[in-house]
Amino acid sequence: MRYQFDWGAVIDPSLWLSAIGVTLSYAIGTIIVGMLLGIVCGITLLSPRAILRWPVNAYVQFFRCTPLMVQIVWFYYALPILSGVRIPAWIAAGLGLALYMGAFCAEIFRGGVISIEKGQWNAARALGMSQTRMMLYIILPQALRRMVPPFVNQCVLQLKNTSLLYVVAVPDIMYSSYQITAQTYRPLEVYTLAAMIYFLLLYPLTHFSKKLEARVDR
Repeated sequence: MRYQFDWGAVIDPSLWLSAIGVTLSYAIGTIIVGMLLGIVCGITLLSPRAILRWPVNAYVQFFRCTPLMVQIVWFYYALPILSGVRIPAWIAAGLGLALYMGAFCAEIFRGGVISIEKGQWNAARALGMSQTRMMLYIILPQALRRMVPPFVNQCVLQLKNTSLLYVVAVPDIMYSSYQITAQTYRPLEVYTLAAMIYFLLLYPLTHFSKKLEARVDR
């Protein structure tokens, strides 16, 4: 017996557009917050003072080495038990995504800076430049060029990571897919459509990332 597709039953423009809006809002918002946090943490990881590096390194390693889904669930279910304050799902989800993004951005920033050849550092010191001027005028301009491709790749991953928001009932693409499936009993059409939406959102970014990497490698 051949399966009969029924796309009309699962196409609800207002619901899908709302879900796409939620997904993009979380992706863009947490990317911005995560990048800012990552830059601050990346600078701290380069500090010669161990008392500053250790707590930041602990944060980075913890969030890089634990699943994002566990983090989101922990913020939503466990943190209120410890704090005594109920945390809304949208805050728990945003907090988990932003801190996760920040941890990876911190390593990208640190890695970009330490990838600059020692000769560049030595030359700047030989010219009598202060640490601040050396970073601003010699090291960072070169390091930022190397950081851009991995930053873009991390943005692509962050957009994919928003698919985990459904675990705390944030109405993103995946949660909306679950709702429509429960109403229509058409999982094949629903999740195929969800996959197509993710592809249309992500393909331009991945294509841009490849072009950017090729340009940086020249």
